[in-house]
Amino acid sequence: MITVILGVAVALLAVAAGLTLWRMVVGPTSLDRIISSDVMVAIVIAVVAVYSVFTGNATGLPILLGLCLIGFTGAVGVARLVASSDGVRQLFDRRQAMREEDDDDGA
Repeated sequence: MITVILGVAVALLAVAAGLTLWRMVVGPTSLDRIISSDVMVAIVIAVVAVYSVFTGNATGLPILLGLCLIGFTGAVGVARLVASSDGVRQLFDRRQAMREEDDDDGA
C-alpha cells in the first residue's frame, strides 16, 4: 500500500516539476522565473523527503535542512527586492510631484 502512495507522490511531483520548468522557461517576466525557481526548490525538498521515506533512513535530513534554508533566504530576498523596487518607485514619484509643485509655485 505504501508503495502505491509513494508512486503517486512521485508521479505528482514529476508533473509539478515539469509544469514549473515550463513556467521557468516560458515565464513572461523575470519575477515569474524567480518564483518558479523557488517552487522548484520546494519540489526538490519534497522529492528528497519522499526518497527518505522510501529508503527508510534519515540521511536526507541534512540535505532537507540546507534546501529549506536556501529556499527561505531566496524567498525573503525576492520579497525584499520587489518591495524595495516598489518603495523606490513611490519615493521617486513623490519627489517628482514635489518638484513639479515647487516649479509651479516659483513661476
